[in-house]
Amino acid sequence: MSGILNVTGGTPLTGEITVRGAKNFVSKAMVAALLGNTPSELRNVPQIKDVDVVSGLLRLHGVDVDYDVDAGVIRLDPRNVETAHVADIDAHAGSSRIPILFCGPLLHRLGEAFIPDLGGCRIGDRPIDYHLEILRQFGAVVDKRAQGIRITAPRGLHGTKINLPYPSVGATEQLLLTAVRAEGVTELRNAATEPEIIDLIAFLQRMGAIISVDTDRVIRIEGVAELHGARQTALTDRIEAGSWASAALATGGDILVRGASQAGMMTFLNTFRRVGGAFEVLDEGIRFWHPGGELNATVLETDVHPGFMTDWQQPLVVALTQATGLSIVHETVYENRFGFTEALRGMGATIQVYRECLGGAPCRFGQRNFYHSAVVSGPTPLRAADIEVPDLRGGFSHLIAALTAEGTSRVGGIDIINRGYENFMGKLEALGAQVSPG
Repeated sequence: MSGILNVTGGTPLTGEITVRGAKNFVSKAMVAALLGNTPSELRNVPQIKDVDVVSGLLRLHGVDVDYDVDAGVIRLDPRNVETAHVADIDAHAGSSRIPILFCGPLLHRLGEAFIPDLGGCRIGDRPIDYHLEILRQFGAVVDKRAQGIRITAPRGLHGTKINLPYPSVGATEQLLLTAVRAEGVTELRNAATEPEIIDLIAFLQRMGAIISVDTDRVIRIEGVAELHGARQTALTDRIEAGSWASAALATGGDILVRGASQAGMMTFLNTFRRVGGAFEVLDEGIRFWHPGGELNATVLETDVHPGFMTDWQQPLVVALTQATGLSIVHETVYENRFGFTEALRGMGATIQVYRECLGGAPCRFGQRNFYHSAVVSGPTPLRAADIEVPDLRGGFSHLIAALTAEGTSRVGGIDIINRGYENFMGKLEALGAQVSPG
């Protein structure tokens, strides 16, 4: 597919699409399969770039990967795990940050791990230093070299007590993947508890791990000597479901998102309703639509689960440009997630970003000179423009803006959206969008 998409806006998106498994679970469960001594199987797997990246990295390490794309089933046989070549890892990893999560499993399987310089969406600092510090606390030795980082565990890995300063999803995943086969008990305080994390814990438990999730964000892991393969069906991607819901709202459309689940989206659904959107929970998914009339401005603050997901924020901001009044959005998860609003302003939106914490309690970015609050004034008609996609979620937001705007926009860098949205071109066409490769 071309990296440029011509999008003619002004037509409501109507129809139905299907959303499959969550990117943020599937890619991590694929890494977890490395820990087993027999094959694992994941179902409801989406055809997205991140799955291809992890598949490539696993194959480099000797894992046999059999992916039935149409059925959404991936089988992973890790019985012949081996050390991969540095240059190969670098080439396959690309901009993904997944390789950092290979460290714990590879230390258990091979006694060493190597990670190249890491990329990813430029939406915030997301340093790997904290991941490395977690590994050190388990007893790993970190050797930083010119081409990357070599990690060894000459005395094995041992359980530890860690209190996260912030309930980071990545740090929680790192700890889980390292602790399950470490000797002794590990206790993690202030852990992330997103549904994708809970499903990863369930997958590890099916593999033979002993993990308890206590109250107040405390997770305890009793290390075991070995794990076996397991089978699990991935939970639906609630980020993608929320993105299509926002597209329905912004364009005045009506979309049935097959596979969408109410349980993981309750916070989003409440906000969607407050803004003036309508939804209906069905057995097969959730139908989202714009019921007509004005949309309502709102005050919104992103937070870790069970708060409003940061990944829902960007698509919804586009819909808020069509709401009447002043909406306030306070981003507390990533410090640099309002860069996408510059393109929206170029399309006619009235959005002002601020360094101060607006609309809620002070957050960890409040005194650090980051533009992490936004005020959206609406409704403002959007007009077509040439846009360059900045990152995954911002890119989908730009796509929604182009679909909402009058005229034909040229959206560049569209391939980034493939990282997390399965067959989005086919889904756009199914919903009646006027799009064509540039």
